[in-house]
Amino acid sequence: MTDREYDRLHAIVEGHVQGVGFRYFVLNCAQQLNLTGWVRNTHEGNVEVVAEGNHADLDELLESLRKGPRLSFISRVRDSWEPARGEYRLFEVRPTH
Repeated sequence: MTDREYDRLHAIVEGHVQGVGFRYFVLNCAQQLNLTGWVRNTHEGNVEVVAEGNHADLDELLESLRKGPRLSFISRVRDSWEPARGEYRLFEVRPTH
Protein backbone atom coordinates (compact mmCIF):
# COMPACT_ATOMS: atom_id res chain seq x y z
CA MET A 1 0.00 0.00 0.00
CA THR A 2 1.38 3.40 -0.95
CA ASP A 3 0.99 6.68 0.88
CA ARG A 4 -1.22 7.94 -1.98
CA GLU A 5 -4.00 5.48 -1.26
CA TYR A 6 -7.01 6.89 0.53
CA ASP A 7 -8.80 4.85 3.14
CA ARG A 8 -11.44 5.14 5.82
CA LEU A 9 -10.72 4.41 9.48
CA HIS A 10 -13.61 3.68 11.82
CA ALA A 11 -12.55 3.53 15.47
CA ILE A 12 -14.28 3.12 18.81
CA VAL A 13 -12.15 4.32 21.72
CA GLU A 14 -13.02 2.81 25.10
CA GLY A 15 -11.92 3.82 28.58
CA HIS A 16 -12.03 7.15 30.42
CA VAL A 17 -12.53 9.18 27.24
CA GLN A 18 -15.45 11.52 27.94
CA GLY A 19 -15.14 14.76 29.86
CA VAL A 20 -11.39 14.96 29.22
CA GLY A 21 -11.27 16.88 25.92
CA PHE A 22 -10.91 13.73 23.83
CA ARG A 23 -13.10 14.86 20.91
CA TYR A 24 -11.21 18.13 20.55
CA PHE A 25 -7.90 16.27 20.85
CA VAL A 26 -9.03 14.09 17.92
CA LEU A 27 -10.27 17.13 15.98
CA ASN A 28 -6.88 18.83 16.38
CA CYS A 29 -4.96 15.70 15.34
CA ALA A 30 -7.18 15.11 12.31
CA GLN A 31 -6.95 18.72 11.15
CA GLN A 32 -3.15 18.68 11.46
CA LEU A 33 -3.11 15.53 9.30
CA ASN A 34 -5.56 16.99 6.73
CA LEU A 35 -8.09 14.22 7.34
CA THR A 36 -11.83 14.47 6.81
CA GLY A 37 -14.62 12.87 8.83
CA TRP A 38 -15.98 13.25 12.33
CA VAL A 39 -15.70 12.38 16.02
CA ARG A 40 -18.49 12.04 18.61
CA ASN A 41 -19.24 10.71 22.06
CA THR A 42 -21.49 7.67 22.28
CA HIS A 43 -24.19 7.02 24.87
CA GLU A 44 -22.15 3.97 25.96
CA GLY A 45 -19.35 6.25 27.22
CA ASN A 46 -16.98 5.72 24.29
CA VAL A 47 -15.70 7.99 21.55
CA GLU A 48 -16.39 7.08 17.91
CA VAL A 49 -14.21 8.30 15.05
CA VAL A 50 -14.63 8.06 11.28
CA ALA A 51 -11.73 9.54 9.32
CA GLU A 52 -10.71 9.47 5.67
CA GLY A 53 -7.41 10.33 4.06
CA ASN A 54 -3.95 9.10 3.28
CA HIS A 55 -3.33 5.69 4.87
CA ALA A 56 -0.09 6.79 6.56
CA ASP A 57 -1.87 9.79 8.11
CA LEU A 58 -4.71 7.57 9.32
CA ASP A 59 -2.12 5.28 10.94
CA GLU A 60 -0.74 8.33 12.74
CA LEU A 61 -4.24 9.29 13.91
CA LEU A 62 -4.81 5.74 15.15
CA GLU A 63 -1.60 5.92 17.17
CA SER A 64 -2.81 9.20 18.69
CA LEU A 65 -6.15 7.57 19.57
CA ARG A 66 -4.25 4.87 21.44
CA LYS A 67 -2.44 7.51 23.52
CA GLY A 68 -5.22 10.09 23.97
CA PRO A 69 -4.99 13.44 25.73
CA ARG A 70 -3.33 13.79 29.12
CA LEU A 71 -6.40 13.22 31.33
CA SER A 72 -7.74 10.22 29.42
CA PHE A 73 -7.20 6.52 30.01
CA ILE A 74 -7.54 4.26 26.97
CA SER A 75 -8.53 0.67 27.71
CA ARG A 76 -9.13 -0.40 24.11
CA VAL A 77 -9.34 0.93 20.55
CA ARG A 78 -11.41 -1.11 18.11
CA ASP A 79 -10.57 -0.18 14.52
CA SER A 80 -11.76 -1.24 11.09
CA TRP A 81 -10.68 -0.15 7.63
CA GLU A 82 -12.33 0.20 4.24
CA PRO A 83 -11.80 2.26 1.07
CA ALA A 84 -12.55 5.96 1.42
CA ARG A 85 -15.96 7.06 0.19
CA GLY A 86 -15.09 10.73 -0.18
CA GLU A 87 -18.26 11.91 1.53
CA TYR A 88 -16.70 14.46 3.92
CA ARG A 89 -15.22 17.88 3.16
CA LEU A 90 -13.73 18.58 6.59
CA PHE A 91 -13.29 17.03 10.02
CA GLU A 92 -15.89 17.93 12.65
CA VAL A 93 -17.18 17.20 16.13
CA ARG A 94 -20.67 15.71 15.96
CA PRO A 95 -23.35 15.50 18.67
CA THR A 96 -23.49 12.45 20.94
CA HIS A 97 -25.10 9.42 19.35
